[in-house]
Amino acid sequence: MINANRSIVTLSAVALLFAAGQAAQPGSCSGSAADAEARVTPAAAEQTIAQIAVESPDFKTLVAAAQAAGLVETLGSKGPFTLFAPTDAAFAKVDKAALADLLKPENKAKLRSVLLYHVVSGRVAAAAASKLSNAAAVNGQRLDLVFKGGSLSIDGAKVTAADINASNGVIHVIDTVLMPAQQNLAATAKEAGTFGTLLAAAQAAGLADALAGAEPLTVLAPTDEAFAKLPKGTVESLLKPENKATLTKILSLHIIPGRVYSDQVAKVSSAKSLDGQVISPSLKDGRLTINGANVAKADIEATNGVIHVIDRVLLPE
Repeated sequence: MINANRSIVTLSAVALLFAAGQAAQPGSCSGSAADAEARVTPAAAEQTIAQIAVESPDFKTLVAAAQAAGLVETLGSKGPFTLFAPTDAAFAKVDKAALADLLKPENKAKLRSVLLYHVVSGRVAAAAASKLSNAAAVNGQRLDLVFKGGSLSIDGAKVTAADINASNGVIHVIDTVLMPAQQNLAATAKEAGTFGTLLAAAQAAGLADALAGAEPLTVLAPTDEAFAKLPKGTVESLLKPENKATLTKILSLHIIPGRVYSDQVAKVSSAKSLDGQVISPSLKDGRLTINGANVAKADIEATNGVIHVIDRVLLPE
């Protein structure tokens, strides 16, 4: 989001910007592009998203964060992209300690993920976005879109100025910084506190590294209560080293390669698990089941995938 010819803002300078609360106030929140364009440049459509952002008085913090994350070339490239751009006032709402932590050099990957959560591939105008319920962010996770009362919101952030056209995409200004999931599947399950048996089984089966790895996965996650429904002694037996192969086969049935959301699962009659076993989803009366197990809670995001909570353990045929 910056011009490569501009001097690079250091992380310490960015941290001071947040600490001092030097956030420029946004312009009129009319929901149209007119006011925002006036604050950007008369020739915005001839500039890239990066050039528009760096020349606007409202995106100083966004530009500095993009510099720190190394996203100069990305948003200055051909694209096209759609950027949901938080103003300086939006960044000022975020806890200063959390922002300072995010800007540390060791958290560069996390910062990139946060910023790329604001970017969608392709040029998506506000009129088109208003007809969508979700959109895939470049970081791999999903954004929830809601159009109500003539106002478009993204993950709860209001679009205050729309359709600022650039040569390589379009910018929609938002009033809140979007925060993606920042924990992997294993950490997300652990934090929930209801998947202790599943995590212990994954460790015993040698699948714990996969749940914390970089490759995206979809986990059909039985709760501790679901495991408790198995015949007495089953879990204890499966956790024994000599039964690792059987346990691995069972757990693999609960893992689908890739990030697959519940609405996508509901549209197919069958899918393949991590090891090639067949999974059979069914949607009836608005209720999604997978191999007969009810999906109690769907679409729990993680950095490396998504979790769908199910009420019983799936067993291979």
